[in-house]
Amino acid sequence: MWKKIIGIGLATMLSAIALVGCSSSETSTGSKENDSKTTEAPATESTLDKIKERGKLIVGVKYDLNLFGLKNPQTGEVEGFDIDIAKGLAKKILGDENKIELKEVTSKTRIPMLNNGEIDAIIATMTITEERKKEVDFSDVYFMAGQSLLVKKDSKINSIKDIKKGVTVLTAKGSTSAQNIREKAPEATVLEFENYAEAFTALKAGQGDALTTDNALLYGMAKQDPNYRVVDETFTEEPYGIAVRKGDQELLNVINEYLKELKASGEYDKIYEKWIGEKPKQ
Repeated sequence: MWKKIIGIGLATMLSAIALVGCSSSETSTGSKENDSKTTEAPATESTLDKIKERGKLIVGVKYDLNLFGLKNPQTGEVEGFDIDIAKGLAKKILGDENKIELKEVTSKTRIPMLNNGEIDAIIATMTITEERKKEVDFSDVYFMAGQSLLVKKDSKINSIKDIKKGVTVLTAKGSTSAQNIREKAPEATVLEFENYAEAFTALKAGQGDALTTDNALLYGMAKQDPNYRVVDETFTEEPYGIAVRKGDQELLNVINEYLKELKASGEYDKIYEKWIGEKPKQ
């Protein structure tokens, strides 16, 4: 009797072990299959595909920089050199320059807004630098700016060489322009103001002989008051580029192709002359 009971018990145990084994095997196999599915990298849609699917290009631009990106208080439209470049890019990608949304950026907000996906590209007088290349990718140069001087039309100042002892130059506090002018003209007197608007007001009030900053800003000031001119010479190089997110090569290729076509067609010269008032120097 005991032998029968023991025999039945052993048979039951062996059956249970077999079932557990099958179950473990299935679970393990299933788990591996699930793991392989979860570790597969999902296909990511490129920025260019998103733009086409959306039917709209979203670009970060300045709203307060005369000639490059300035919101017209009468029409509410943003106008300028950068805006025309942006609209042309929309036409290149989507076939219609009106298929564009312009979002306001500042020097501080433009890279974060690009990298968090709020905008597709930055076209906002952004100088190409090695430091910025660590955060974004840049197109070819679309505008070559540089630090220059704003003076009265009848001023004898025509070059950085004319900024000597006894000459007073105005600029903004803590700017690279202030550092550069002290390096290039160490004998000059430099007065710094809170911003360039205050510096320009001081220049018109006779507190200085010249105002210095990026020539893109100076062109806008000269347009506001025809009694002033921008000295032709620049003494630093400030190449502007269109910025996209790091690794966004497909969009970058289209942008560079667009810039080449723009210059080859002569349309770039028209945009330049329209806003800057002269043809670009070759």
